Amino acid sequence: MAREYHHGNSPAAWTAVIIIIAGFCVGSAYTVMAQPWGVAAGGAVIALGAVVGLVMRSMGLGQPVSSTAAVGKAPTAAVPGQPTGDDREPSVAG
Repeated sequence: MAREYHHGNSPAAWTAVIIIIAGFCVGSAYTVMAQPWGVAAGGAVIALGAVVGLVMRSMGLGQPVSSTAAVGKAPTAAVPGQPTGDDREPSVAG
């Protein structure tokens, strides 16, 4: 059973974002403490979050690729006799 998640609201996206936020918190804290090894550890956690998100997406827990490509796009097949895009005349308020 395939699920569709809109606007990136998927388990893969949420998990990746939570891990990345934790990495930014670690990196920020160690930046204030002037500890370069802690900043590097925060960067490693950020990279880990990105990898976890990609792995979860490949496992089927992310936004399907086909639904993201179709969102917000007009149909490609033109109907004969119907104006399309720039062919339409501007409407006049009156």
